[in-house]
Amino acid sequence: MPEEISPYVFIYLKSFFLGIIQGFTEFFPISSTAHLKVVPYFLGWNDPGASFSASIQLGSAAAIIYYFRKQISLIINSFLSAFIHHKFFKDEDTRLATYIFISNVPICIFGFIIKLFWPNYSDSNFRGLYFIAITSILMAILLALSEFYGNRKKLFTDINLIDVIFLGFAQSLALFPGVSRSGITLTSALFSGIERKTAARLSFLIGIPAISISGLVELCTLFNTLSVIDILPTIIGIISSFFSSLFAIDFFLKFLAKNNTFVFVYYRLAFGAFILSAL
Repeated sequence: MPEEISPYVFIYLKSFFLGIIQGFTEFFPISSTAHLKVVPYFLGWNDPGASFSASIQLGSAAAIIYYFRKQISLIINSFLSAFIHHKFFKDEDTRLATYIFISNVPICIFGFIIKLFWPNYSDSNFRGLYFIAITSILMAILLALSEFYGNRKKLFTDINLIDVIFLGFAQSLALFPGVSRSGITLTSALFSGIERKTAARLSFLIGIPAISISGLVELCTLFNTLSVIDILPTIIGIISSFFSSLFAIDFFLKFLAKNNTFVFVYYRLAFGAFILSAL
């Protein structure tokens, strides 16, 4: 009996561990997809796959919703009211709801196009370690440049529609592993001159639709192809990613209130260099 149980226990523990990695790396600007590809490779584990990686992002999405639950409740009410009264910028909550909607249009369009015309995208070379390493280094350089050249004076009331559109197109780059959704949106926000903590908060909130839709699509795919017992590791990963995401969100917001992002720049450079040297 122990011989039969132990492989399942290992799978559950592995999923729990990968969920923790997902939660931390989703909100730090270091790419969760890259780490879910690289860490198993160097531990000698099988690639968890794009569907598993996207599915456990639901834990991160749930964590954002829970962490910002009061603000999100106001945002939803304001967004529904805006559609009724056709006033999309009447107050701060309505503006934020409108900004979240606009910023997610590009990634939804590009994601749909990729799904439609490139069904084998998840198995393409874009998920290769070499591509992830190069992307990590390039994103580190961009984040550093945003720290050097962004004036970081804009608060939420100073953000305009151009900033949000720029943020939306930047978020679309997160479709490529290694880019980091939070990293590229934070970088674009800093380039736009947005203050660090406001930039991170905005990055988290605009990520809710993209992360949720992607996770739900892939989870539905798994439900259609696997049995209930085979889905259990994914559920465990979602749960562990929820709790690690809560910690990561709170830590990162407090960190940016007093610090710059160069520690993540150095990490991404080292991460990319390590992969290249190992390859």
